[in-house]
Amino acid sequence: MNCPTCKAEFATNSSDSLPFCSQRCRSIDLGRWLDEENSLPHVPDPEDDEQPEQNSNAQEASAAKEEAR
Repeated sequence: MNCPTCKAEFATNSSDSLPFCSQRCRSIDLGRWLDEENSLPHVPDPEDDEQPEQNSNAQEASAAKEEAR
């Protein structure tokens, strides 16, 4: 198996830090995630672009103001 950090080949039974070859490589990988060098792809939600509907109470209050004029 090859270490995803340093690419060194190692025997899986010789490492306590799988899938990494050592604790050092495991810590390097964690640091990359914490520094946001690594990230999961973001798939935008189409509903995030939609405008929220106005509150029905706000619509009623607006209609009442217009009637009072």
